[in-house]
Amino acid sequence: MRLNFLAGFLVATVCLAVAMPSAAAEQRAQTIGQQREGVLFWTQAQREARFPRMYELFPSDRAAHGTHVHALPQGRPLAVAGKDASAWLAGYMDRYHVAGVMVLQNGRVRLQRYAKGFGPEQRWTSFSVAKSVTSALLGIALQQGYIHSMDDTLGTYIPELRNSAYADVTVQQLLTMTSGVRWNEDYADARSDVAQMYLGACVGGRAHVLSYLMKMPRQWPAGTHWNYNTAETDLLGILVQRATHRSLAAYLSQTLWQPYGMASDAYWIKDECDGSDTGGSGLSATLGDYARLGQFMLDGGRIGGRPVIAGAWLQGAVRRQTGVDEPDRGYGYLWWTDTDGSYAAIGIFGQMVYVDPARKLVIAQVAAWPQATGKALVQARREFVAAVKHAVDDGGRPVSP
Repeated sequence: MRLNFLAGFLVATVCLAVAMPSAAAEQRAQTIGQQREGVLFWTQAQREARFPRMYELFPSDRAAHGTHVHALPQGRPLAVAGKDASAWLAGYMDRYHVAGVMVLQNGRVRLQRYAKGFGPEQRWTSFSVAKSVTSALLGIALQQGYIHSMDDTLGTYIPELRNSAYADVTVQQLLTMTSGVRWNEDYADARSDVAQMYLGACVGGRAHVLSYLMKMPRQWPAGTHWNYNTAETDLLGILVQRATHRSLAAYLSQTLWQPYGMASDAYWIKDECDGSDTGGSGLSATLGDYARLGQFMLDGGRIGGRPVIAGAWLQGAVRRQTGVDEPDRGYGYLWWTDTDGSYAAIGIFGQMVYVDPARKLVIAQVAAWPQATGKALVQARREFVAAVKHAVDDGGRPVSP
């Protein structure tokens, strides 16, 4: 089964040949990459306890917030027609192990709830939501001139790729996952690329994914075939870091986290081989700051009325650039798109930043689903989003999802 929302935390399918005497000894024997893969083997209790602490469990860089905070004033609460609103929301969150939800409309909080011991001051890991943030940082770097054009080839910024299948792949093709380079994202196959990319030894001071991708052959002409590839979003993160000469966390802090007014520091997990932040996963932030991220996108990538993201990026990022495995959805620049003009950053285990421009709506959710993804879980999240939209359209009365 393909798990298209995996953000670099892989299904650990490699068994140890020799049993270790204790869990602690096994942990010490594993590399950081192997430990990251093991995240999907955590029990439900471990997920709920550790997702708020990922930046403490793995080496991470801090994205500092500033003194200015973008206010999220209270708006008119969403009410349930003929139902107990609290019970309705609590039932959804309990069934699907949701730790927090926040709904903004017109920049005001219309719904907010925390559960499972999680609170407003705590951070939660985002998994593939980080992909969309890395993409936004690319858009900012394009605006600032660190990246000259989305038609630039990857070898322009990452010389190690010049003799690989990625040599002539463009930045835009990387953003849309249409590189055409062969990649197997089958998480049920222990031999798949996605199950192997972090397992190798560090070579030449290069990030895991760079060493791995340098060897991959071409399968399709570039730009002709969409193929979800977690490693390529790590590669995009390397590109941004090479171009800006800063870590993703530092660049995030300087260009977005502080200027826009995020309320708390964020953290980004680092690759063990070169110390770069992994662009496809590993970002931890508060629920409120995830909602602010969605509001930043809804505001058109503007801070203080000034655009900070290149217009060419913004126009393409949130509009369908290529088809995906689902007929009613599309893919922009590492943002998932819907036919009604809404778009979302999506991560496994239930993470989401959803933006609906028509309703001036942002929905942020953090969760610890009992599995990385699945049809029933995805459908439940879609029904929750639909219920919120219905509430807005109906003057504030959502129906039960």
